Amino acid sequence: MAPATAPQRIRDGGSAYHRRQNPFALHDRNVRNDRTEQVRRPQFRRGDAVDDSGKPQDPKEPQGPEEPRPNRPAEPRRDPGTGPHGPGGKAPKPVRRKGTGGGILMGRPFGVPVYVAPSWFLVAALITWVFGGQLEQVLPELGAARYLVSLFFAVAFYASVLVHELAHTVAALRFKLPVRRIQLQFFGGVSEIEKETETPGREFVLAFVGPLLSLVLAGVFYGGMMLVEPRTVPGVLMAGLMISNLIVAVFNLLPGLPLDGGRMLRAVVWKITGRPMSGTVAAAWVGRALAVTVLIGLPLLTHSGALGRPPADITGTDSLTDALLAAVLAAIIWTGAGNSLRMARLRERLPDLGARALTRRAAPTPPDTSLAEALRRANDAGARALVVVDPEGGPTGIVREAAIVGVPEHRRPWVAVGTLAQDLKEGMRVPVDLSGEELLEHLRTTPASEYLVVEETGEIYGVLSAADVERAFVTAMARHS
Repeated sequence: MAPATAPQRIRDGGSAYHRRQNPFALHDRNVRNDRTEQVRRPQFRRGDAVDDSGKPQDPKEPQGPEEPRPNRPAEPRRDPGTGPHGPGGKAPKPVRRKGTGGGILMGRPFGVPVYVAPSWFLVAALITWVFGGQLEQVLPELGAARYLVSLFFAVAFYASVLVHELAHTVAALRFKLPVRRIQLQFFGGVSEIEKETETPGREFVLAFVGPLLSLVLAGVFYGGMMLVEPRTVPGVLMAGLMISNLIVAVFNLLPGLPLDGGRMLRAVVWKITGRPMSGTVAAAWVGRALAVTVLIGLPLLTHSGALGRPPADITGTDSLTDALLAAVLAAIIWTGAGNSLRMARLRERLPDLGARALTRRAAPTPPDTSLAEALRRANDAGARALVVVDPEGGPTGIVREAAIVGVPEHRRPWVAVGTLAQDLKEGMRVPVDLSGEELLEHLRTTPASEYLVVEETGEIYGVLSAADVERAFVTAMARHS
């Protein structure tokens, strides 16, 4: 099958935060969009805190007898996302889930995880049963042992499919394209390549290497078949693997998406027209035509005897099986072609997803400022995010919205923003001009709920919420639909 490429949805828990009250108490229409002037670092007295009315208070001398607050050591700073919710109301750090839902991990060739989907066991049993029936006619002396031979054939066949997918993977890695995983499924395998190629030539090579390796394997098994005695277990296995790899190669070379041949056709049209979208449209519609052809043509070929089986030997059960197989294959091709077309059209809208347009204004805040005071200053500045800065004004962390929401209002005068800040780790600084697929790829590579957006000079531009990007992405999809 063709390598799967599609933008990934942003993985984070950020969207749930916006179902709660906005801690900055601002409506979107009141937020200034003019970001030409950098938010200046506010003046303050270190250690100041305020009550709900804004009056400065001493956190060591609580007002009112109803809630005595004994003196206690300063709360230690917690690493973001660790431990239970403490005085700072820390929410767990978003965790990137690798390979979830992929099946059983079999290994990591070239650093890429290979998974076997549960559906593979179903098709392995089906191949074992069908091939075992054929062995009974060719090698009746095997008896029940024929099913062991058939099971070995099923495993060897999918090992050949894995080689096919590894060819795509190696080519993708050679072109500096990230590969998320390889998955062996009911109808073959798929290499999940997470980025599109930059040139039609690379697209053609990336698609062609898979069928090419299958053809090479077919030749290898043909040579092995010539070296062993016919009508023996090795001879039958070699013949079966030769034919199966030849079928895999020919089927994948059919010129329609989502097959490898469809990607090769896309590359050719892309090269001629100079527009990748034109290539996708052409290959997708050819794929849909191919699906209809398979649905109608496969049963007709079977009943005509063109596939090597005399029409007189075909029973009603065989006809039903062929029709179901044709319907499943046609559905897979039709659906894959449609998905490729939809994702290509969506990709044309991705440039609208820009960090500059989606970034929230941020208020630089020293770490020992109370949360209540920091929110008040952010409201005065028209900001919707807090960035913790060092004495020189350099950013050191972001106060996540989830952490703010987790602090009750009556505790906010006593909680320093530094105890809520998430340290700026590698990948959490986003260039302000990043947009489209590059922005989505950056956020996918470094999952977080908020990111610091910076100018080319390194100055703070604002904070980008992954939830805002996800909503913009969903809006783009809905607009396309």
